[in-house]
Amino acid sequence: MSDSSFINRRDFLGKSAAAIAGAAILPGTALSYNRILGANDRISLGHIGIGSRGTELDLIASKLKSSHNVEMTVVCDLWKGNQERATATNTGYYGRGPRAVQRPEEVLAMKDVDGVLISTPEHSHSPILKLVAEAGKDGYVEKPMGNVLTEAKAARDAVLNAKTIVQVGTQHRSEPYPRAAQEVARSGALGDVSKVEIVWNYHGPRWRGRHEVKEIREQDTDWKAWLLTKPDRPFDPQLYFEFRLYREFSSGIPDQWISHAIDMVHWFMDDNYPKSVVSHGGVFAWHDGRENADTFQTLLEYPKGFLVSYSTSFGNDAPSFTRYMGKKATLFNIGGEGSPRYQIVEEKGTHEDDPDIDKKRESRYILLPGQKGLPPMGIDDLSLGHMANWFECMRSRQQPHCSVHEGFAHSVACMMATEAYWTGRKIFWEAKTETFSDRNPA
Repeated sequence: MSDSSFINRRDFLGKSAAAIAGAAILPGTALSYNRILGANDRISLGHIGIGSRGTELDLIASKLKSSHNVEMTVVCDLWKGNQERATATNTGYYGRGPRAVQRPEEVLAMKDVDGVLISTPEHSHSPILKLVAEAGKDGYVEKPMGNVLTEAKAARDAVLNAKTIVQVGTQHRSEPYPRAAQEVARSGALGDVSKVEIVWNYHGPRWRGRHEVKEIREQDTDWKAWLLTKPDRPFDPQLYFEFRLYREFSSGIPDQWISHAIDMVHWFMDDNYPKSVVSHGGVFAWHDGRENADTFQTLLEYPKGFLVSYSTSFGNDAPSFTRYMGKKATLFNIGGEGSPRYQIVEEKGTHEDDPDIDKKRESRYILLPGQKGLPPMGIDDLSLGHMANWFECMRSRQQPHCSVHEGFAHSVACMMATEAYWTGRKIFWEAKTETFSDRNPA
């Protein structure tokens, strides 16, 4: 396929979505909101990037089609195989087939599309979100919001300028058990928190072995468009689907796992940007050609005066947990990401006062109103709330649970952890200039 047959990635990045659509946008004006959506107006959705996670988001949206009056009207993926699957799947959900296109600019030119879901590979989250905002469309973007600082800033600024409604996909902010636990953490019941410990483990060669690697052919996709902001290289089907293992496109554990973990810390502790970060790790378990670590540990210090310790191993499935350690009590989350089981253990004194203090601690689980017994592990449809919150905010024009401000903050923390890992240095955040440094700005 010749370059003349499609808008290449440099043109795509250089042109605003408004120019692609042949429309002019005044500052702060959203194209899709020449009218405000009412309760009875159907929300028309487009979806850019429909791989494994995208398929899950399509399912979530479909479960809200009646309660929130939404429909997936266009699906977009560079690979023909994903396009075909998404078309068939959404036809089943809505009783009629969506339009299917290959390139994002085609979706952005559609005036009837109100909101756009973005679940492309991580290196393209911010660049595409920026163009979605410039097209005046609301967005739901998977986490991390960005993994290149300049691109994440540009996306945030475009959203704020266009005044569109963007939800970033750290969905635990919208789930009932974390929301109840966040209220406890913010209430002062824990006392001064000096440390947060997070250990999430997994036993397996995470992100390696995708079956699509053997299915895709170069002629059935647009490799240059997939690379987007990255330098040209030969077509690589393994990189195409297992991008989380390769340094230039993803940080792996920080982008995928720390983004969720640190977003919860920011939310619980009301402290959004680390002062400094150090990291260590390596490929110790799965010597399969991956560049990103399979064993990773990072320490983040926050302005309020507490330390966050995050650790993951893909070589062992030892029990996962999170704990907020305060002078009055410890808030435990038992299990890995998304576990609904939160427990509060109260401190009754100091070990110097009473050597038998461990026997006297009192504990209780955080339960929802009317609930009896322990919260079950693995609750279906908890993640519906995050998508529902976005739909509701599209109508009300209020900010959703994870706006671009929170998305930018978790992205900064993940990028600092990644920078510290690859440089072997302590990385500082300079809030005034929104830059990283290996020297303490204080």
